[in-house]
Amino acid sequence: MSWEIVIGLETHAQLSTRAKIFSGASTAFGAAPNTQACGVDIALPGVLPVLNRGAVERAIRFGLAVGATVNRTSVFARKNYFYPDLPKGYQISQFELPIVVGGSIAVLTSAGEKTVRLTRAHLEEDAGKSLHEDFHGASGIDLNRAGTPLLEIVTEPDMRSAEEAVAYARTLHALVRWIEICDGNMQEGSFRCDANVSVRRPGAPLGTRCEIKNLNSFRFLERSIEYEARRQIEMLESGGRIDQETRLYDPERDETRALRSKEEAHDYRYFPDPDLLPLAVSQAWIEEARASMPELPQAKRRRYAGELGLTPYDAATLTQSREFAEYFEAAITAGGAVPAKTVANWVTGELAARLNTEGKDASQSAVSPERLGRLLARIQDGTISGKIAKEVFDAMWAGEGEPDAIIENRGLRQISDVGALEAIVAEVLTANARSVEEFRAGKERAFNALVGQVMKATKGKANPQQVNDLLKKKLAG
Repeated sequence: MSWEIVIGLETHAQLSTRAKIFSGASTAFGAAPNTQACGVDIALPGVLPVLNRGAVERAIRFGLAVGATVNRTSVFARKNYFYPDLPKGYQISQFELPIVVGGSIAVLTSAGEKTVRLTRAHLEEDAGKSLHEDFHGASGIDLNRAGTPLLEIVTEPDMRSAEEAVAYARTLHALVRWIEICDGNMQEGSFRCDANVSVRRPGAPLGTRCEIKNLNSFRFLERSIEYEARRQIEMLESGGRIDQETRLYDPERDETRALRSKEEAHDYRYFPDPDLLPLAVSQAWIEEARASMPELPQAKRRRYAGELGLTPYDAATLTQSREFAEYFEAAITAGGAVPAKTVANWVTGELAARLNTEGKDASQSAVSPERLGRLLARIQDGTISGKIAKEVFDAMWAGEGEPDAIIENRGLRQISDVGALEAIVAEVLTANARSVEEFRAGKERAFNALVGQVMKATKGKANPQQVNDLLKKKLAG
């Protein structure tokens, strides 16, 4: 009998405020240890937290983006536990009344579209960081991150494979960057996932879950889930049992290992923070946030499919990031009469390949969307062929400037003069009598050979469609 994997994700998105959630200390990355931790962050006696309005605004934007309920009243609580990088002895978070409840995110997998339900999203502060390097066997504490604003986004256990979990994480990552509430920098810890993994027989109640903490890459997320599912299945099939626990993923050994037994909510002794009033969010504040929202990826996908006639795949690829979608739309505007499908093919093909090779996003492209649009317009009006356009694109990427100037300077203008092409076609047919005979004998490949000879004779500058038409006319005569 088969096993079913059940996965839920908890994601910590660092909010893109300049100051921390309860103090004015900076959130800038890369400062020397303990230089960005003020009295509030290190819990000096008598200090009081003051809530950062910008963090609340970003939480509201997220709630609107996922179709959730933004609670008009939410409460901050103290989550009590002892750890060296938590100077207060508790973390300020939200428990019974979070700011965002419900919502969902649609993700695309190889099996099609899947909707992942969200349980909640709540505001909280980050802890500091324990350092275990270069301390001669001791550990150090850096409190720069203490108090950094986080939005913890929790899903229902709706995912059934590592592929689905990664698709969800990638979609969420793109969304928080799209609505500009998080920079999504996984290397700097701005976007981290915890995966809750369990296995069961299909139709059976949920199994005992283990939580894999602090996964900061999509690859690690996928591999850790696959390993943990195998571990649990092997344990159960050998007659063992799964203990509820927190585990860490070791990428060097490609395995998870136990860290501690999994805590329940009562272990943290949550209670409302007496230093913070309940958070009141007015309807006017919500509407103000709604008015400032950009068109969301799912709405763009529907528009691209409905108005522009693109395939669901193209629409999904073009909305993988806000920068990519904006590039595509700017290229369409610059291209004028160029079909949207042509623009989409170039943006998802030539452009995406270059960006991936150089590790850049669309906003860093060496070829502006306006120049790409103007290049594609030259294919559309017959000035150059699609093949020659790739040569021009390469030249633009290398910094040679405008497409029209490159075409003229390199003498790449397409030969469309019928008289000139007829003369070249006649010469090719005379010089390739054998191919002519083979074509007339029914060998279609001979026609392609003749086309190739004409293109060679014109150094690739002949209009391909005209070449095809002229050859067919001459061969039929």
